[in-house]
Amino acid sequence: MKLRSERLPLACSTQPAPEAPAENCNHAALFATAEELLVKRMASGDPLARFLRGQLYYEEGLYEEALIQFEKIKDVDFQAMYQLGVMHYDGLGTTEDPERGVEYMKKILYSDSPKARHLKFAAAYNLGRAYYEGCGVKQSTEEAERLWLIAADHGNPKASVKAQSTLGMLYSMSAQKDLKKAFFWHSEACGNGSLESQGALGVMYLYGQGIGQNTKAALECLREAAQRGNIYAQGHLVEYYYNRKFYSTAAAVAKRITDHKDTDALAKITDCLPAYVTKGVAMAAFYLGRCLQLGLGVQQDQAAAEKCYSRLWFWPTTLRPCQF
Repeated sequence: MKLRSERLPLACSTQPAPEAPAENCNHAALFATAEELLVKRMASGDPLARFLRGQLYYEEGLYEEALIQFEKIKDVDFQAMYQLGVMHYDGLGTTEDPERGVEYMKKILYSDSPKARHLKFAAAYNLGRAYYEGCGVKQSTEEAERLWLIAADHGNPKASVKAQSTLGMLYSMSAQKDLKKAFFWHSEACGNGSLESQGALGVMYLYGQGIGQNTKAALECLREAAQRGNIYAQGHLVEYYYNRKFYSTAAAVAKRITDHKDTDALAKITDCLPAYVTKGVAMAAFYLGRCLQLGLGVQQDQAAAEKCYSRLWFWPTTLRPCQF
């Protein structure tokens, strides 16, 4: 749930030699230059400079320094208040205190100030996560749903799309199962660029969930999502190819997927739920194992098949919203 802030243009502090272009300036020099510029802007009275300095530290992982900067302006800067909410909720630069993080998000959501308006949807999404997890507040799926519906209202490009995709996932769960609603929200999120929802739509079209079965539309969604890096979509393509006896294609796609070892890193890169990334890898490992065991589309190799089967982790189906 990290808010993406304005980035300060960075420049090298000295002229490089002709054989060393400006882009070769090392990261430490760029950081020092940015920090120096922001200190000067603060001294000249620039009201935005302290927040940008805090955000610079935040993006560098210097959370304690970032916290100091945000604390100094939290009463006059809603962006600083928002970042403090994230930091206290997740324990970045301070002791984890989800109750305090929730308090900051509520102040933003229910503020009458025009300066808080652009952050309300991100705050609503984050509060929905807190209620869904029961972290910092009493668990309430109903309240999480209400808040995500607020956040989904196109108020913030990133928060709204994430809320739309999360609602699609929520309505796919057994307790709140309503596949027509799930299809609607995944369609909204996909139309707004969500990679995760694009993969989910492909699966829904493939099996006729919430919409009439449409293999052509399913493959269009799954293939495009797969090309963009959606591992869950790639896993379902492997299953599709295997079931239609395109064994060599299934094995080739599955091999590329199972080469990935760090599913958490993949989830972060693609902004997809780790549970579904893990499930996509597990599906690929299973069908690659079958191909290797039976010699379908590849040379038979029992040892390699057993290695694939050893990667069949638990296939999680619970929803856990991602952090911005």
